Amino acid sequence: MKYQIVLRVLGLLSVIISLTMIFPLIWSIVDGTDDMIPFLMSITIGIGIGVVLYLLGDQRRKYTELNVREAFAVVSLAWVMASVIGALPYYLGEYLPTYTDAFFEAMSGFSTTGATVLTDIESNPRGILFWRSLTHWLGGMGIIVLSLAILPFIGVGGMQLFRAEVPGPTPEKLTPRIQQTALMLWVVYLIISAAEVVALLFCGLDLFDSLTHTFGTMATGGFSPYNDSIAAFRSPLIEWVIIIFMFLAGTNFVLHLLALKGKLNVFWKDEEFRFYLKFTLLCIIIVTTFLMFNNHYGNFSDTLRISTFQVISIMTTTGYVTSDFNLWPQVLRLLMLLLMFAGGCAGSTGGSMKQVRLLLLFKRVKVEVRRLLHPQQILRVRFNGSVLGLDVISSVTAFYILYMMLFVVFSLVMVAVLGADLETGISSVAATLGNIGPGLAGVGAVENYAFINIPGKLILSFCMLLGRLELFSVVMLFVKGTWRP
Repeated sequence: MKYQIVLRVLGLLSVIISLTMIFPLIWSIVDGTDDMIPFLMSITIGIGIGVVLYLLGDQRRKYTELNVREAFAVVSLAWVMASVIGALPYYLGEYLPTYTDAFFEAMSGFSTTGATVLTDIESNPRGILFWRSLTHWLGGMGIIVLSLAILPFIGVGGMQLFRAEVPGPTPEKLTPRIQQTALMLWVVYLIISAAEVVALLFCGLDLFDSLTHTFGTMATGGFSPYNDSIAAFRSPLIEWVIIIFMFLAGTNFVLHLLALKGKLNVFWKDEEFRFYLKFTLLCIIIVTTFLMFNNHYGNFSDTLRISTFQVISIMTTTGYVTSDFNLWPQVLRLLMLLLMFAGGCAGSTGGSMKQVRLLLLFKRVKVEVRRLLHPQQILRVRFNGSVLGLDVISSVTAFYILYMMLFVVFSLVMVAVLGADLETGISSVAATLGNIGPGLAGVGAVENYAFINIPGKLILSFCMLLGRLELFSVVMLFVKGTWRP
């Protein structure tokens, strides 16, 4: 392990994260609120940490020396470092009572989870609320990907970093130079974000609300500056706009890029997107049918809108709410819990297991069943017309097994050790490991995570990190061989 180059990259990333606090600082200055000083202090401390880390690194080493071990270390530690620095405004301004709470909120923001410990969100100044939402947007496409896009000298040796951070089993390198790939993905992310801001402005929202809710939507994060989330607007039009952009955010951004280049048929040609669309529609039909049967919302249009919103919000791991699904029939509450394991497409900002992994697991099961019927026949798993190698199938299977193992272990810890009730314990782990935010019972749609004790918040923060970096990048930190010279 080349510790010096890891420290240098972490130093650069710390400075970048610190400088992004200038944007919420502007809101504080405009409003004249008391969060100006915490932001100035946080920027100073963050840059100071970055400079120290950079100077501790070996200036003679080149970024091309980054290998797999350094990449895993940089990516995992970068997200922890971002949360450490990102927590400072909450703590220094005394908007949260403990640094653990501040770290939880920052990790929830950067990991695009959307679980909150703020009990009265609207009582906080706009600068703090803007920072809270901005952490979503920065974490959505990825801190490392942003760094590769704006720091070309890191991009020279950054393919390992790109692969370690970009969500999904097969991150795609679109151009020969990884810096160009990172830049193109961020440009697409920016274009679609700008489109949502404009759409929300036309719906009557002001600039602050349009920006903060766009950050939460495009990052599939779910932080809102309102206690009632999207329900605060009581506007079907705004809900439909956010539904559309949540679905787009859950789609592979490579497809968006190709579509912007004029290849509009790429969506339907992509097997994962077709599966994602059909699965979403099926779940919407099921939820709408049950809610209509129970006469939960009365008329069909309201029921369809609320069902569509909550299904897409949970499936894409956004976590916005327009209705307390904790009050739905038991079968639908179970369905919402299961949807927490679905996630968006690979290459999207959505978390959890990803649609492509579910699709490949189904295909794998189908092949095994057919092999039992035709033992002499040579059968292979195909995806988008290509035969997948055993290494891909093994990787997907290993991810699924590890994901479920971690879910069970942390659920047991939350219930048996920390004393959470069964429904709260299980759903809190599912919601944080999948980067969703709201769960069921004590952490339901209209609740928060403030009541959970400090050990529980630290465990759930770790779950958020695991979920955002797709398990293996973080697990590698606990493998002895990673740290050998």
